[in-house]
Amino acid sequence: MTTIGRAIVSLALCAAGAFAFQSAETEPIAILEIGGAADTNVSNGQSSFGPSFAVEATPIENWLEIEAGVAPTFRRHATEWDTDFLFKKPWTLSSKVEFMIGIGPEWVHTRTYGLTANSAALEGVLDFMFWPSAKRRFGWYLEPGYDYDFGPGHERSVGISGGLLIAIRK
Repeated sequence: MTTIGRAIVSLALCAAGAFAFQSAETEPIAILEIGGAADTNVSNGQSSFGPSFAVEATPIENWLEIEAGVAPTFRRHATEWDTDFLFKKPWTLSSKVEFMIGIGPEWVHTRTYGLTANSAALEGVLDFMFWPSAKRRFGWYLEPGYDYDFGPGHERSVGISGGLLIAIRK
């Protein structure tokens, strides 16, 4: 298994530990986020695009949601894997709309012109979830964010991810 594969499995297992604290009647066991991501480096203006995958759990209803995710992004001669673990404060705006503010650590694995680098980063996000039906089985999300990389160059980037939400219930 690759390093990135191990990271994804580890993050999923960490998020799974939070499932035991959830209320089965009101919240799903987990919410899968499957979509796309785009970001732009604030310093040099380079943009990258790719898929994004995350799993979210609610250990403390109305107070804390935890999200573990991965987003490989691509640009000319470069690939970057961002793996994050976010702590979010949720607010229910209506029966169909939720809003969250989140922050957490991120591991960044970059390969540029054949050179590989790893670094730690900090990520902040605003998360908007839209649930078209009252059953909240499927929905969609938009998640704008800001990253600050602690590695060489201290890169900063702004980005957005969005896509499909799938509620996993017992």
